[in-house]
Amino acid sequence: MSEAVHTLEGWYSLHDFRAIDWNAWRSLSAQERGRAEDELLTLLKQYQSTEDQKLGSTAFYSIVGQKADFAFMHLRETLEELNELETAFNKTLFAQVTIPTYSYVSVVELGGYMAKPGTDPMQDPDIVARLKPILPKAKHFCFYPMNKRREGNDNWYMLSTEDRRTFMRGHGTIGRTYAGKVKQIIGGSIGLDDWEWGVTLFADDALQFKKIVTEMRFDETSARFGEFGDFYVGNLLDADKTVNLLKL
Repeated sequence: MSEAVHTLEGWYSLHDFRAIDWNAWRSLSAQERGRAEDELLTLLKQYQSTEDQKLGSTAFYSIVGQKADFAFMHLRETLEELNELETAFNKTLFAQVTIPTYSYVSVVELGGYMAKPGTDPMQDPDIVARLKPILPKAKHFCFYPMNKRREGNDNWYMLSTEDRRTFMRGHGTIGRTYAGKVKQIIGGSIGLDDWEWGVTLFADDALQFKKIVTEMRFDETSARFGEFGDFYVGNLLDADKTVNLLKL
């Protein structure tokens, strides 16, 4: 049996993707639409307050294409908090005119090698900042789930620890060349959702998503072992853009 990988975990993560039922939205009276907008904006202020207190973080993006109209990415200390966030949104009037299209549950993850031997990683400010990050307010967002292949000679889970480390070292080298261009947050989801990892990218230039994923796929780690789910790409929403999005 190969040695299981050791990981460090931080905040739990929920990606919540929704479509807007525009016919239902139009059917509301102007007063009801105003109330629905106010409820949504109040929630956004609550999310910002939580973030200001460094008790969690939230990103809010419109989604391009037909997979969804918008998405929340929430980071919180516990699964219970994520459940409460989801329920609180579902109780709003605005939620009644939305249709859930996809969701993803994971926990922010780093490789165990990041911890110095004999130390408590949660006492290292740099590691804590990566495990409990404040999500960047970059112009663009990209999310996709992925697995490591388990087939024949390309079975990631049958590789030795050293072989896995060697593959990931090369993979990480590519990622570091995009420092300052792309911010990446990895969510570990083995036992939490249908895929093994959820990858979220943030960038001010959306073309960087194409470039980094292309380069990664030519790396042997992805070429031999990577399997990818659907990609969701979008644009940053703030209060003004949200009001404009909902304007009829």
